[in-house]
Amino acid sequence: MAHPSPRPRIVVHAPALDGTRRVTEGDETLGVASHLDDVGEILRLADHYVTDVGSSDLVEWQGGGPEEWPGLSEEHHRSP
Repeated sequence: MAHPSPRPRIVVHAPALDGTRRVTEGDETLGVASHLDDVGEILRLADHYVTDVGSSDLVEWQGGGPEEWPGLSEEHHRSP
């Protein structure tokens, strides 16, 4: 009897200082996201079709959940 292939281990890492979050699968960096929608697009481009990235059990969120994107709102409101 064949064993099912292991499920991918997708990790959205803790936010960097600029608020972006690295998305990895195992040792491979799939991309860098600045918003929840970016995570979905990164996964789609890696052939992982996840309909609800925020609640999927395929995605492990580190350093905060899918609503955590600190630093980005302050960036947009800074004056030059």
